[in-house]
Amino acid sequence: MHSVPVILTLTALTVLLTSTVQVIGWRPYPPKTNGSDQIFDASKKYEGSSNLVRLRYHMGPVLTNNITVHPIWYGTWQKSQKKIIREFINSISAVGSKHPSVSGWWKTVQLYTDQTGSNITGTVRLGEEKNDRFYSHGKSLTRLSIQSVIKSAVASRSRPLPVNPKGGLYLLLTSDDVYVQDFCGQVCGFHYFTFPSIVGFTLPYAWVGNSAKFCPGVCAYPFAVPAFIPGIKPVKSPNGDIGVDGMISVIAHEIAELATNPLVNAWYAGADPVAPVEIADLCEGIYGTGGGGSYTGQMLNDDRGATYNVNGIRRRYLIQWLWNHVVSYCTGPNKLD
Repeated sequence: MHSVPVILTLTALTVLLTSTVQVIGWRPYPPKTNGSDQIFDASKKYEGSSNLVRLRYHMGPVLTNNITVHPIWYGTWQKSQKKIIREFINSISAVGSKHPSVSGWWKTVQLYTDQTGSNITGTVRLGEEKNDRFYSHGKSLTRLSIQSVIKSAVASRSRPLPVNPKGGLYLLLTSDDVYVQDFCGQVCGFHYFTFPSIVGFTLPYAWVGNSAKFCPGVCAYPFAVPAFIPGIKPVKSPNGDIGVDGMISVIAHEIAELATNPLVNAWYAGADPVAPVEIADLCEGIYGTGGGGSYTGQMLNDDRGATYNVNGIRRRYLIQWLWNHVVSYCTGPNKLD
């Protein structure tokens, strides 16, 4: 067995036109652009529209059963950091959150169906968790050793995570002192499924890393800005933690794609199933109306000057938009009419 290589393009559209690059991972910062890319039509209600995008259903399963997210906290995590992430996951199905909401963002995911016409579930809950605070597989992980960490979590003698191939989603989160293969240079997170030869089961999983020490300008944009974008100042993060606030959009990206393409044979664009362009890849870097190129789009600011675009149960977050296959645009709950 070998892991699937993940190489990111500068734009999802490039991938669609070439169909030669594998994109099971993602990085949120915008591509290098020229001045003309900064000009947008302010009247757009939805962003990223293109007649060239051919997102298709390939008859594989999607997550129609209620989703239970099982975080695996690898490394050293503060209680406050865990709380930010837990509350985001619990906000996905929350009722009564102030508009625009995380649950409103998830409604785009719910538009996707399986071959029976059943929609992806609207119920996403936080399940049992596992701590790996002693770095059981070291502080430098490969794609295959990530699967070994998941195996340790589900096969542990002490409080193992439940095995749920139909509704379980296993979310490996690495702390800011853990390096993962291709981190920062190519990816900030990725998703796939576990190999029975390693884990014993086929389980949808995702990895997302805290980039605070390694590359916040790459993986926590726009809370930090890479050097190749001169003249742009970082915005203030809504929860006071640049690394974790940056992780939230990557977590959202991966959960949305796991729901719509858990075994990499359901919803994606491009001719090659080994190189899928998925519903979040198509909208990377877009957080609001007018977004595209190196512009994030219209976002919101709270009374402390922090930037966000959705409300959770008790917190605010900044998460990217998703591709809506019904209207063939990127959409989000904070769109301007």
